[in-house]
Amino acid sequence: MKKIKFGIVGCGRIGLRHAEHIAHYAELVAVCDANIAKAQEIGLQHGCKVYQNIDEMLSQPGLDIVSICTPNGLHASHSVAALQSGVNVLCEKPMAISVEDCEWMIQEAEKANKRLFVVKQNRYNPPIVALKEAIQSGKLGKIYSVQLNCFWNRNEDYYKSSDWKGKKDLDGGTLFTQFSHFIDLLYWLIGDVRKVFAMIENFAHEDFVEFEDTGVVAFEFSNGALGTIHYTVNSYRKNMEGSITIFAEKGTVKVGGQYLNVLEYQNMESSDLQVAETSAKANDYGSYQGSMSNHDKVIENVVDVLQGNASVTTSHLEGLKTVQIIEKIYEGAGKRVKVGML
Repeated sequence: MKKIKFGIVGCGRIGLRHAEHIAHYAELVAVCDANIAKAQEIGLQHGCKVYQNIDEMLSQPGLDIVSICTPNGLHASHSVAALQSGVNVLCEKPMAISVEDCEWMIQEAEKANKRLFVVKQNRYNPPIVALKEAIQSGKLGKIYSVQLNCFWNRNEDYYKSSDWKGKKDLDGGTLFTQFSHFIDLLYWLIGDVRKVFAMIENFAHEDFVEFEDTGVVAFEFSNGALGTIHYTVNSYRKNMEGSITIFAEKGTVKVGGQYLNVLEYQNMESSDLQVAETSAKANDYGSYQGSMSNHDKVIENVVDVLQGNASVTTSHLEGLKTVQIIEKIYEGAGKRVKVGML
């Protein structure tokens, strides 16, 4: 069977992670970064062509798909450039930082008759897989309410060491860069959101971040369940928790740990959830950690789909839905009445 030929646009830490896994499932033939030294680092390691200009890379014959690993605000334009060149796309989270840009990407994919995948690696966390199966099978019965906690640390060095993080036009906001995977899981597990009330503030990052570092959200799902989110990047010194707790007719379940990677609590009417063992750890970026490192499963699925052996688990329509919910939260926060204005 023909090996799928990948390119990567954006050779930072997440680009390096993509390169590592692509090498196991496909062939990495080209990399591109405005900082040519970063591209050369991956190119030397994997023996592939190196580019500084995305259009030049996309003109390379035989390219099947590109991973878009650039700053959030560039995902749409880089994805569209690839699609218009007749190349499939695997886009890192978030799909984009506006619903309008997501719709543009989808339209261009349809015009070009090409695949547009979106990275959703936390769906592969074993406790999340077990929880999804319990909900789908009816084992939990009716869902009453959901609590999502996202307590991480992102300090001044994290933002100042980057030329785009913390900037509204390229980063988008804390929910886009840090916690879009958590929002995706809410949608994937429970469903769409119809009502939102939110309050957001920037308590500790005002001098170097252009948006909130903390938010509190209350919402109603389309199925009538109620939910809350408390998120912050002000957890003292280190990441503390990433958790989801579900209160339902036939059980209560909490998946926690720092990255939704541990089944912390369950009390079920029927048999307990069975969680598969995993050796996956959090993405390690040196001075901080991110979500669970399941990119191998994402790329394996992409390759299988392109070879005609699997169905998509990383749909662009679900990528759009995540951005829609985040926009609803930020719109709700924009309408809040701040203390002192009463």
